[in-house]
Amino acid sequence: MKEEEWLYEIKPKGSLIQLNFKEIWQYRDLLVLFVKRDIVTVYKQTILGPLWYLIQPLFTSVIFTLVFNGFGDIQTGSINPFLFNLAGITMWNYFRDCLTGTSNTFTANAGIFGKVYFPRVVVPMSVTFSNVFKFGIQLFIFIVFYFYFAYNGGAGTPNIYFLLLPAYILIMALTGLGLGMMISSATTKYRDLSVLVGFGVQLLMYVSAVPYSLSEIKNSDKGWVNQVLPFIEWNPLTQIIEGFRFMTLGLGEFSWPMFFYTFIISVVFFLVGLMVFNRTERSFIDTV
Repeated sequence: MKEEEWLYEIKPKGSLIQLNFKEIWQYRDLLVLFVKRDIVTVYKQTILGPLWYLIQPLFTSVIFTLVFNGFGDIQTGSINPFLFNLAGITMWNYFRDCLTGTSNTFTANAGIFGKVYFPRVVVPMSVTFSNVFKFGIQLFIFIVFYFYFAYNGGAGTPNIYFLLLPAYILIMALTGLGLGMMISSATTKYRDLSVLVGFGVQLLMYVSAVPYSLSEIKNSDKGWVNQVLPFIEWNPLTQIIEGFRFMTLGLGEFSWPMFFYTFIISVVFFLVGLMVFNRTERSFIDTV
């Protein structure tokens, strides 16, 4: 009797840093299903539905303009303050959604993970892909407002560095995914971290040059600013947001050394996150 061949063979990972692309491709239908779920159900049973994709960045930009540029008197040069804030928020929202969306992977999907096998890394990857869709909508809104303010002389000029936008999206995705997988693994034992994530993300935003430019901080004459300047300047998220403003508005700082520094940091975050994630998935079900 001829021995039947198995269609799939599940093997233990040989290394903690292993990412099996062949296996992920075999489960591509499941990945697509998770992406559709994340896009369709996020605002299901809400009155405004997908309009929240537009309302959130616009209202946040208005509030930032009133608080930081109005009361705080933060200058944005020849760029309209609302457009300046919208550029930073558009990039920041993608990172934030990737981080917060993947930071509860184990606890939110414990029921599925405990019943059937599939590559666990598919779940956080689906969050990253679905957030590209949301980022696309918010980028479209930014472009619409850009043309409006360009017509009125308050938008600056894009440059050739706009071709780096896909690279910046990849860097944001790797950073958010890596940090999210680390937090997700830690929250299987310490649930308090899930509470701190939202608070920590808000603090991180203020040291990532979202409501102000890096040059504004460097030129400040306040003594305490010099103490926090290194944390802001070497924050990879600061370099991403500054780079996006530079390529779209012509305002901000860009240098190739800092670009490659940001890319290397994002790869390190992703590899460390993957290693921790692979280690946790072996025994997390006993902890959860």
